[in-house]
Amino acid sequence: MLLIESDIDPYDQFRIGRNPDGTITRYINLPRIKASLVGSHSDPVVSKDLTLNPKNKTRVRIYMPTSKLCSSNDDTRIPIIIFFAGSGWILRNWDTNIVHSQCSALTQEVHAIVVNVDYRIAPEHRLPVQYEDAMDAVLWVREQALDPNGEQWIREYGDISRCYLHGTSNGGNMVFFTALEATSTELEPLRIAGNIMNQPLFGGMERTNSEIQSIKDPMLPLCVQDMFWELSLPEGVDRDIWYCNPMVEGPHTSAISKLGRCLVIGFCGDAIIDRQQEFVTMLVKHGVQIEAQFSNIGFHAIELIDRERANYLVEIAKDFINNTCAQLLLT
Repeated sequence: MLLIESDIDPYDQFRIGRNPDGTITRYINLPRIKASLVGSHSDPVVSKDLTLNPKNKTRVRIYMPTSKLCSSNDDTRIPIIIFFAGSGWILRNWDTNIVHSQCSALTQEVHAIVVNVDYRIAPEHRLPVQYEDAMDAVLWVREQALDPNGEQWIREYGDISRCYLHGTSNGGNMVFFTALEATSTELEPLRIAGNIMNQPLFGGMERTNSEIQSIKDPMLPLCVQDMFWELSLPEGVDRDIWYCNPMVEGPHTSAISKLGRCLVIGFCGDAIIDRQQEFVTMLVKHGVQIEAQFSNIGFHAIELIDRERANYLVEIAKDFINNTCAQLLLT
């Protein structure tokens, strides 16, 4: 792997301290928000936190449109979106103001139930633990829908034949590998109807042009990408393990052609745009039904600071889900 000098310290930039035992101390304090079962005209979405896996101390936050709860004459079921927030693998991000706003917007605009997953983070929990937590969430949704005493919103209002996986950055990476695992798992009557990967985070041993040019990228400089993989990959492996570089041959390869519809979203100013476009090409070669939306304007995680772009991403996801639902009704 080509080594490139940088005057940026990624640990300082993310306010992280390394500890002798291999863990890290996170000094950054992201604004957080609690779930709320009380909806209002200005925020027509309610939410609640539930335990996902007590052994692993993981949780989910479920979002529900209040209009659905208040509509006693409407017995139609609505899609379920299982959501994995971006965290660089290392930051606890599932209940921050920004992610809460993203999930609320998806819930309201798509008119869907959103299950926001609190997965374990690295380096205390390295890959593939995050994929296990993601699959836990899929199986949890299925269990709630089929259990007479299961979670009420999913049991009474959710359509488990129209479940979508949706993730941002490393969450987009999680969508891909969870969707692959789902192809070999008995999920009926739950069905993964589509997979939404927003700026999915991938890497590899050989530097791409966009990575080399990102040495001083304001959002995702090369040294930060290196830090993410250094802290998240299993110790002793290189970045051509399939978790990081799905373009290499691996145990996952034979399942790619079995994936359902996929949406890949990217921005040409993203430091990993080359890998995302290579990823789309790979999916096409495997015969995956895919929609790719690459915008000339934007960069990695632009939705965190640009409200207009955040709304744009919600609209793209909404159109994809609505179009997929329409196709399912015709089959």
